[in-house]
Amino acid sequence: LGAARWRGRAWICCRIDFRDRKREVMGAGYTEIFFLDEATALAAGHRPCFECRRADAQAFAAAWARARDLARPPKAPEMDRILHAERRATFETCRLRDLPDGSIFATGGGFRLKLDHEIHAWDFDGYRPVETETDPDGAVAAVTPPAVRAALSAGYRPRLHPSARLRS
Repeated sequence: LGAARWRGRAWICCRIDFRDRKREVMGAGYTEIFFLDEATALAAGHRPCFECRRADAQAFAAAWARARDLARPPKAPEMDRILHAERRATFETCRLRDLPDGSIFATGGGFRLKLDHEIHAWDFDGYRPVETETDPDGAVAAVTPPAVRAALSAGYRPRLHPSARLRS
């Protein structure tokens, strides 16, 4: 890997397969990064791709517009500018109850997903329900950027790893 941390502001979450395209991993142009699911990609400051995930990208942009009371959904570069700034910021501390479903947050015990008022421990292999009681008024470090959390609050629903839907 080179010294550059990024070359552009457009960090997108794509489908693995699209129109029979085959890309060389770590090839020229841009680097593919593989995430557990979309909630994880959103937490890293990525947004849905307007080419291979058009319907999801349009839904995300519409939720973004609702959250900001915009007259029209924003263009990708508008969202990318904000997401780029938020990716570079430190995690925001907030109350757990204030995080929308689909948000990733950090605690002393690792990373967690908030979903349907339940907390799931994040792991490279999937999610697992958290056994201990979590204080809804407790302070957590929000990993998911503020603009993405706003879109989640306005109704965007990320695609989740199947383990997020499993109950203990």
